[in-house]
Amino acid sequence: MFIPLHDANSLRHIRLQYVTLALIAANVLAYAMTALAGDGFVQAAVIGLGYIPSTVFDIAERPDEWVLVPDDLTYVTYAFLHGDIWHLGGNMLFLWVFGDNVEDALGHVRYLVFYLACAAVGAFVHGMAAPDSQAPLIGASGAIAGVVTAYLMLHPRVKVWVLALGRFPVRLPASILLALWIAFQLAMMLLAGDGEISWAAHVGGILAGAVLVLVLRRRGVPLFDREIVTPQAVETAQDAGRDSAPPPASPWGRR
Repeated sequence: MFIPLHDANSLRHIRLQYVTLALIAANVLAYAMTALAGDGFVQAAVIGLGYIPSTVFDIAERPDEWVLVPDDLTYVTYAFLHGDIWHLGGNMLFLWVFGDNVEDALGHVRYLVFYLACAAVGAFVHGMAAPDSQAPLIGASGAIAGVVTAYLMLHPRVKVWVLALGRFPVRLPASILLALWIAFQLAMMLLAGDGEISWAAHVGGILAGAVLVLVLRRRGVPLFDREIVTPQAVETAQDAGRDSAPPPASPWGRR
């Protein structure tokens, strides 16, 4: 649908989004370990750490030699596995662009709780949609969907640079861009049904993100930028059409 590039949305409460960076590093490391270890290890990791609804709901069992963690932990572990470099890259790019400002609004610890909870709810909704499925669910998409939804509810006026259709650079307000993305996930869940992509997991993450950002955001952090403090590098809809004063002359000349 689109590839996010940059939002130029300054951090307001933290200096560094180290939880977002750690999550990206953990996902990249997990992918590198599975990709370099060979097909046998990949299969063991996917079956042992992926979320399999039929085993969680006691309809089937994993082979004993591939039980790496209890079934309940796969609500989280599945979110650190990815099928290929494009799957990984797409999810991590969304996390890089939108995760830092959600972490800023929630705080480091609550943001980590938020991320893992969105992943878990995404897995749960996927399982409820297909409880007898024996196909492992992997990928951070449920958690990413929660992050995108929280960003939309926090910063709808911020404009985001994206590649539309993978090739056309466009700068649009998050209120349009991310709302369309969420609507697409909902529509695909209703229309596409079962397939390689679990739209139900995406929708679960969206629902979790919408609820949890209400509960976990810092005290005083507004929703929908009702009291927006405009970052220096960002133009928002609130600023459009205003006459701005000329910048002060620089002793170094034009720049």
